[in-house]
Amino acid sequence: MTVVEPLQLSEPPAFSRDRRVQAWIGVKALSDAGDALWTIALAWTAVQIASPAVAGLIVAAGTVPRAIVLLFGGVLADRANARRVMLLFNVLRVGVLVAVALWVLATPPTVAVLLFAAIAFGVCDAFYEPSAGTIARQLVRPTDLPSYSAVAQTASRLGTMGGAAVGGVVVAHVGLSGSATVNALTFTVVVAFIAIWLRPRFALPRAEKESALRGIARGFAHLKDAPTTRTLVIALSGLNLAVGPAVGIGLALRALDEGWGAPAVGLFEALLGLGAALGAISVARWRPRREAYAGFWALVVQGAAIVALGFGPLWTVAAAAFVIGATAGYASVLLSSTFAATVDTAYLGRMGAITRLGDDCLMPVAMAAFGALASATVLWVPFALYGGAMAALMILPLSNRTFRELSLRPAS
Repeated sequence: MTVVEPLQLSEPPAFSRDRRVQAWIGVKALSDAGDALWTIALAWTAVQIASPAVAGLIVAAGTVPRAIVLLFGGVLADRANARRVMLLFNVLRVGVLVAVALWVLATPPTVAVLLFAAIAFGVCDAFYEPSAGTIARQLVRPTDLPSYSAVAQTASRLGTMGGAAVGGVVVAHVGLSGSATVNALTFTVVVAFIAIWLRPRFALPRAEKESALRGIARGFAHLKDAPTTRTLVIALSGLNLAVGPAVGIGLALRALDEGWGAPAVGLFEALLGLGAALGAISVARWRPRREAYAGFWALVVQGAAIVALGFGPLWTVAAAAFVIGATAGYASVLLSSTFAATVDTAYLGRMGAITRLGDDCLMPVAMAAFGALASATVLWVPFALYGGAMAALMILPLSNRTFRELSLRPAS
């Protein structure tokens, strides 16, 4: 596998001096904060006006249409101008939020309005995210992708944490309408930045024009023909399938079983977030020579830490949660930058869509299976099985000579 070099349109500065890209990272983090605030407002409003079951349906309503449309979004990302696609669907997001804000000002929120908002956002995400996933490859050199990913992911996590922290306060004081307005303003800033300042430095090859279904089929055929890309897609698709249930359900079950209470769950979540931020930013400071190889080894360590969640007192579980966050942030930066640098750029949008599809389609199954195992056996069993499966899965890429030797650094 080699680093793919698309046509250079203009000479980008070094990432440390690239003010335009750094500003884009900041704008995207602001948008992530607005999204987190909106998610809190949507969930809080839903539980106020509907039963718990209906509220859960509302919060999850965007997932199904996103999963259905996501592959079409990948085809569009490989065929159209990614910047224009991002601009269009951010404008549509602003329109949805303004419509919800005006509707709620005129009449109390209803289940139908909340479902409309969740579904509309899911569809916009399905078209926006695959194109947005290619933009890093159009802005910075392949050698700068790890640094870009490290800073971008850290900023995104901090933005999400900040937005979630103030989301409850905002919805309590200004309601759903005010929360929608705040998020609409963040997307307006994104629209303005994309329209005025964001200009690609590298041109990606465009996929040939054909039917959307044929384009999707061609994307899956590419996985068959490109084994190293297939390994990366499988790894990135399954990145959250072991850790998601372990921290999303397992930590709460452990706290309940041990009598630690809800504060312990909050502590674990905070350590996960802190570890993820530190793991991501550490790549910018101490970048490994072989990025993919180091990323896959980090996931082996993460698998061991998932197993450790099922045993020991509170402090060992807290330590394991921090390790999981740190390895997740570290591996995500390294593997996503390797993915962006090495995947055939004519297929980058479709490959990104397929990786995101793993979370949407398989995560509910993984969550349910974890809960079923916890009910049918002792609690440490699902932790051991999920963590052991993650560590074992890494044998495949770690035994691959390509990943052992691949480096995104320029040859000396």
